[in-house]
Amino acid sequence: MAEKLKAGVIGLGMGSAHLAGYLTHPDVEVVAIADRREDRRALLPEKHPAFKGKVYHEGIEMIEKEQLDIISVAVPNDQHKPLTIAALESGANVLCEKPMALNAQEAQEMLDTAKRLGKKLGIDFSYRFNPQSRAMKDLIDQGTLGDIYYGRSVWFRRRGIPGLAAANFNTGSGTPMGSWFYDKKQSGGGPLIDLGVHRLDLALWLMGYPRPVWVMASTYDKFGPKMAKKLGLSYTVEDLACAMIKFDNGATLELDASWASNVRENELQTIRLLGDKGGMYQYNLNEGYTYDLEYYYEIAGRQFDAKMHTAQQTPSAFHLFAEAVRDNTPFLVQPEEGVTVMKILDAIYRSATSGEPVKI
Repeated sequence: MAEKLKAGVIGLGMGSAHLAGYLTHPDVEVVAIADRREDRRALLPEKHPAFKGKVYHEGIEMIEKEQLDIISVAVPNDQHKPLTIAALESGANVLCEKPMALNAQEAQEMLDTAKRLGKKLGIDFSYRFNPQSRAMKDLIDQGTLGDIYYGRSVWFRRRGIPGLAAANFNTGSGTPMGSWFYDKKQSGGGPLIDLGVHRLDLALWLMGYPRPVWVMASTYDKFGPKMAKKLGLSYTVEDLACAMIKFDNGATLELDASWASNVRENELQTIRLLGDKGGMYQYNLNEGYTYDLEYYYEIAGRQFDAKMHTAQQTPSAFHLFAEAVRDNTPFLVQPEEGVTVMKILDAIYRSATSGEPVKI
């Protein structure tokens, strides 16, 4: 019997899902975790009773003391690059939470390090692993949409700024939990880099990752600063971003992401794709995190609508990454795609600042 892959997780916010995923894989042994927050470490026996490994305060200490095959990096965005590079240099393969980094330059450094060392670097763009999204990709790959020339990908919240929504909860250090989300130095941006990054990657993946050539964008901060000020806090990112992205194949993508806006829904997620043979529309149900999928097409000169009733369950990102490492096969999300996403996000922020289109 082959020896199990030894895994470690840094960060138990989003990293809690990473830990749960690895714990259910028969070929993975989670030997260590790291998190700076005492409350999260204290909840480990209750939330993850199957975990019996070592617990560290600092991720870098875990990297230095453990010999790991897989390390998940699930921490604030400004820590993605240093921890990922340290993990790769220790000999581990890395699954990094989205966004890949603060900017494209950092993302490229991470990619270059992984290539130089011959290690796998995956990015957890989790919406690719949604069963409906996988069904969309399968149908598109079969040619059901034909030439996709237009897309629109949206994530709106009515009032859902991370940290501010639960600012009365404290970490014990005098800082509200989640406050790093609206601190530009730690996050790199607001809903665009938090929510929009998911919607952007999903659209690009479904469209075949065409090469972006220019972006025109705007950002706004109409709600966040006022909400933060009432609590005596500083808010340094946008609360809405919108962009038009043009690709070298002539296709266009519109992207909208907002933490706070005057919309009916508390949470609205949609993606619409138009092709010359058909169209698709995926949307969330009941303002939550379950989804439905519709397909629009023409037969014999007549218009038809179809709705998917069932979707096959698909493996999690964590299982697929472990198997990519185990079998030395490609992971569903390649780091080059993460770099492309960061280049687009950088261009969106530059365009919003300058008020002009930005070439990529």
